[in-house]
Amino acid sequence: MRRNYSNLMIVGAIFVFVVGCMCPAGRNSGTSTPEPSPSPSSSQTKGSPANDTKTSPNKDEGDFKVEHGSVSNAKYTELAKQIKDEKLLENAAAQLNKALALPEDITLKAEECGEANAFYDPNAVEISMCYELMEHLYLTFRNSGMPDQKAYDKMFAATRFIFLHEVGHALIDQYKLPIMGNEEDAADRCSAFINLEELGQQGVEAVFAGADAFRLQSKSQTKTKGDLADEHLLDEQRFYNSMCMIYGSNSPKYQNIVTEGYLPKARAERCEQEYQKTTDSWANLLKPWRKA
Repeated sequence: MRRNYSNLMIVGAIFVFVVGCMCPAGRNSGTSTPEPSPSPSSSQTKGSPANDTKTSPNKDEGDFKVEHGSVSNAKYTELAKQIKDEKLLENAAAQLNKALALPEDITLKAEECGEANAFYDPNAVEISMCYELMEHLYLTFRNSGMPDQKAYDKMFAATRFIFLHEVGHALIDQYKLPIMGNEEDAADRCSAFINLEELGQQGVEAVFAGADAFRLQSKSQTKTKGDLADEHLLDEQRFYNSMCMIYGSNSPKYQNIVTEGYLPKARAERCEQEYQKTTDSWANLLKPWRKA
């Protein structure tokens, strides 16, 4: 991984979607899904705990905590050091703790995993974001023909989508939430819900970037029985579901998703209702655990 890649990772702050709008904004390129012009963020600034006027009816017996994993591959050393020195995970945990009550501690980790992955471990109660996955996302976008800066920006946004997907798994597990269907799809929709409802334009860019990653990855894959049997939906399906969520959140604004052929009209006709059901479901499920 080239040095300027590590430097931009540091400047972008991997987990700042929780802290504020500090990560690079996505810009359109000829090889990626079309994105709308920036609009004012719909997210609201959370108050300090002392100013919260509403607390969760459930007992708050845990916190999001941070653990920094060891690094053996030298190309990730600078990235790991800067994440620790800048307290990026600590800031993310602090903001999550302001928003949600927890029945027990959940650990946030950025670490070297030996594979391009991100996961929630219910036994260890940990969310891990792997440096290898961040590198994979950058290379996926870069190899599609995007210039370096665009690929970096897209990688940051896609990482935000994936992180919130893993947060979805953690909340499903910790809150014992009822999921009537595929949990991986539910976690994708949790990420879309938080991004589109609470994070404004940067959240929209995160869902677009996640969709773009699914679309590009699908082009280089040969499907096997293992892929078809996997609990994750196929990348093509995750792409269309993500586009449906964006379109359903504001169909007049994102009409280009349909007119430019990124979402079939037959599916688009149902997306507003599909989006409303998704947001209503997640809002109701999380309501008992919200602090403010």
